[in-house]
Amino acid sequence: MSDLLSVVIERTGSFLEEMPKSLRKKKGQFFTSRETAVFMAGMFDLSRLPEDVCVLDPGAGSGILAAALVDQLNQAEHIHRIHLTCYETDPEITPLLRKNLAFLKRRSHIPLEYELLTGDYILTQQHDFKGDLLAVPDPPKYDLIIANPPYLRVTRDDPAALAMPTVVHGAPNLYFLFASMSLFNLKPGAEMVYIIPRSWTSGLYFLYFRRYLFSVGKLTRVHLFASRDKVFKEEEVLQETMIIKVKKTSDAPKTILVTSNQSNGDFHNITSLNVPYTSVVAGKDIYLFLPTTAEEMAVIHKIHSYEHTLPEEGLRMRTGVVVDFRQGEDLRKEPGEHIVPLFYSQHIRDGRVHHNPSGKDFDWIVDEKPGLIQKNKNYVFCKRFTAKEEHRRLQCGLYLAEDFPQYRFIGTQNKINYVDHVDGSEMDIPTTYGVYALLNSTLFDVYYRVLNGSTQVNSTEVNSIPVPPVEKIRQIGQRVKAAGDLTTPACDSIVIEVAYA
Repeated sequence: MSDLLSVVIERTGSFLEEMPKSLRKKKGQFFTSRETAVFMAGMFDLSRLPEDVCVLDPGAGSGILAAALVDQLNQAEHIHRIHLTCYETDPEITPLLRKNLAFLKRRSHIPLEYELLTGDYILTQQHDFKGDLLAVPDPPKYDLIIANPPYLRVTRDDPAALAMPTVVHGAPNLYFLFASMSLFNLKPGAEMVYIIPRSWTSGLYFLYFRRYLFSVGKLTRVHLFASRDKVFKEEEVLQETMIIKVKKTSDAPKTILVTSNQSNGDFHNITSLNVPYTSVVAGKDIYLFLPTTAEEMAVIHKIHSYEHTLPEEGLRMRTGVVVDFRQGEDLRKEPGEHIVPLFYSQHIRDGRVHHNPSGKDFDWIVDEKPGLIQKNKNYVFCKRFTAKEEHRRLQCGLYLAEDFPQYRFIGTQNKINYVDHVDGSEMDIPTTYGVYALLNSTLFDVYYRVLNGSTQVNSTEVNSIPVPPVEKIRQIGQRVKAAGDLTTPACDSIVIEVAYA
């Protein structure tokens, strides 16, 4: 560890002691740990750099990442000059950043010039990004970009979101707007290293960002963390985070290096896996799959041996319609006339759906509002939320209409997902058992974990998973029903034998 980064880290620690975490959280401001900064700076390929290097840190904070990267550049014998540009809008931190940049200039072995820009990183360049006629003819481009951007959700009419409409599809977040602009700011063939939440890797909200990222640049390395609460040390970041290295090129590499550190924040126990690029960046909606072991890679290959998804086979996962805290006047504690059962995730147990007391205040709902009820027919229920520590992400149960013959309709709370036919017709018993067996299998659970690092089961993502033809799903279901065993090992055996042998 050189004196450069040590001094910046020490000064930042003193600043943090006086700045409440609650205030920094409102700004989406989380400071990079020493270990993470060193690791990120070490991910760049310095051998390809010119003698004069242009570096950008678009959300510089106190200058931790900039200092770590200057440390790395000082070790490269062929580099003769560093031009460092830092953006920072927070007036609380800019005096410290200015002091740290002046320190880096004085102490760097290689001549260093810096520029501190206090304008908004996105808004000051929006015309360049859009290709506006009033834009600067030759906007600045950089050899290296390193960033820990703000993690802050903004509204769709936020100026930053309006500035970059081509990458905004759903709920915008500053972190992917920063990453998009940085990719734009790179020179051809140059690299950027970003630490960002994992949420962008799947789902419709980030579709336009993924399209832009993978068309303008290519991932060359991904680093995953074993524990989400250790990445930023004392910063209390609870999102799943990752580090990505992106090269600005249209040529996809043959493989991507996926690494992970099992000992949380110290980077001493790292596992690595070279994965085919087409296996990592795949799917019609360009999802990012992140296997960390050969076994997970084998699961991806098995699932991708089929091409059609649930909707293409006439089936679809949807989300329960009752938001109970908004429908209080329609909920009931006891059954009665024009009252039907309301199902929660707590009713899913041991592969079946029961309607024993859930522990909620209300297990029943009136049947007077068509938008709050659905037909009593065969479904496969799946919990939308599970705890991070739970062994399985996909936790399912068979819902059979014959178990509740006295009801024409039922209600499902929106923390349940359910599978039925796309056209609303009823699934037959073998298909219902077959869908349950697929979702309850180890194969599909591992696949979903590789696809989505969060604890939420997103129906859009499940609907994107390739599945066997419905004829094979029915065959699986017939076997599972005949066996009378709904456990995961029993489902595994039949699913593999029928569809993936």
